[in-house]
Amino acid sequence: MDKKTKQCIQMLRDLVSDVQGAPFPGSELKLELYEIWYEHAQRSAVQCFEYLNDNFPEEQKDVTKTIDKLFK
Repeated sequence: MDKKTKQCIQMLRDLVSDVQGAPFPGSELKLELYEIWYEHAQRSAVQCFEYLNDNFPEEQKDVTKTIDKLFK
């Protein structure tokens, strides 16, 4: 496995971990706690997508083609 793939896998694991750690919505959830979690998860997601776009451009083109087919 090459270095780019290993780094991508780690970033995806981190992203999934952030999402799994989401606070449960309920009456006891404080807005501040949710905002902290949300910002952390969003930062991880953006880093992951940027890395994928920069390092796996061919896959990105395939996804774009697939999405375009949905709207035809």
